[in-house]
Amino acid sequence: MNNSLRLGLVVLLAFVAALGGVLVGRAWIAPKPPVESEIHELLHAQLKLDPDQTRKIEAIEQQYGLRRQALELELRSANARLAAAIEAEHGYGPQVAAAVDSSHRAMGELQKVTLEHVFAMRGVLHPDQTARFDAAVVKALTPQQP
Repeated sequence: MNNSLRLGLVVLLAFVAALGGVLVGRAWIAPKPPVESEIHELLHAQLKLDPDQTRKIEAIEQQYGLRRQALELELRSANARLAAAIEAEHGYGPQVAAAVDSSHRAMGELQKVTLEHVFAMRGVLHPDQTARFDAAVVKALTPQQP
């Protein structure tokens, strides 16, 4: 076997091994879907929304998406200020403390907006759908034991 054939075989085996590692990682080590995804899966796939509910929920989701995007930008900006403060002070000084407070405000506002969004969607549901929705929200927010 010549050297270029050997090299090609090694490269091919390395690629196959890397691909196998990615597949194994995605199958067994992948993180759980975000809480929001679980709730939306329930809404759109399991609760059998009527057309009016679907229209209202889509409007709620669109409004939430815009608010969430703005708050995520604010949070990224706050985190950038925190990084700059840490770099400037090299310790827990007044700039770092102010940046942490700013970051916490943005996180808290995002959490509030997310909860408002969840309750707005719940308000569109019929009584026979709310129990399943509530159970999904509680389950999604409660840590599961391994």
